[in-house]
Amino acid sequence: MQAFITCRLDYCNYQFSGITDSLFRRLQSVQNAAARLITGSARCDHITPVLRELMATSSTAPRVEFKLAVLVYKSLHGLSAPYLTDDCQLIPKSGRRRVWSG
Repeated sequence: MQAFITCRLDYCNYQFSGITDSLFRRLQSVQNAAARLITGSARCDHITPVLRELMATSSTAPRVEFKLAVLVYKSLHGLSAPYLTDDCQLIPKSGRRRVWSG
């Protein structure tokens, strides 16, 4: 169960980028429910020790941000798949154009 839920959350990281806080709370509740199911803890028990026991120390939002940061880092340093490395490039600050709206 833990591997299934964690795998599904990690698989969709790029889609979770930029979603609202209310949707992140829903994802967090799925992770919490799975942790309670695995450990047999009650709904009234605090979830933090349960997540620590399962080594799922971070909540969903920071986890998504971390996974995306690792993916970008690996892409920029040539440590990921070639299609990601080719499409991920740093833009120098001097090469940016200012965009005016209105």
